[in-house]
Amino acid sequence: MDIMTPAERSQRMSLIRSKDTKPELFVRKLTHNMGFRFRRHDSDLPGHPDMVFKSRQKVIFINGCFWHLHRRCSNSRPPKSKLQYWQPKLEGNAKRDKIVRRKLQRLGWQQLVIWECQLGDREKLASKIKKFLGHKDIA
Repeated sequence: MDIMTPAERSQRMSLIRSKDTKPELFVRKLTHNMGFRFRRHDSDLPGHPDMVFKSRQKVIFINGCFWHLHRRCSNSRPPKSKLQYWQPKLEGNAKRDKIVRRKLQRLGWQQLVIWECQLGDREKLASKIKKFLGHKDIA
């Protein structure tokens, strides 16, 4: 049973961001500091990817482990209450992610998904991004 009133729960849920989250800001800053330039949330592409590198035809999605059902991740454990609400919602997010990725692939876009749990090892993450985007020498 929820300990909050519906109005309190609604207010709390409205504070959860879908854009400019802390993980997204972290990855954007890291990528920008490596010399890569990008657009954010391009509405012309399916799924409005978090980072778009048009000249390279590559996109990066930064996903929260809980919200996008990151399998085999301790941050993605199911909620303990209101499973009849949360399970379809989270599974719907994961299903939508697959559909978006297929659409982007058909359009010729390469994709990288960075999970929230991968942000802890900055060097490994930077290496992964460089490998995906191709090394860029900064003059």
